[in-house]
Amino acid sequence: MATTPDPRLLPHEVAQWARGAGLPLDPGRLDLVTATANHIRSVIAVLRDLDLDLDLDPAEGVPVSAHPARGAEEGRDDAAV
Repeated sequence: MATTPDPRLLPHEVAQWARGAGLPLDPGRLDLVTATANHIRSVIAVLRDLDLDLDLDPAEGVPVSAHPARGAEEGRDDAAV
């Protein structure tokens, strides 16, 4: 049975990314920052798996409802909704 690699970031990877972004980390904070980064990654993975049934604008990849003028363009009066 094949195993999948562990997607969690390791402290040395977090330190490298931080240095690359111009944000060197104090060694005392590295474990906390690594845990936070891994938590954020796990939340994003769950959100990506959710079917939010959004009406996305394919040109921009954002919900159509995020365009305030879209209703007027399509002949709808937003105040009547």
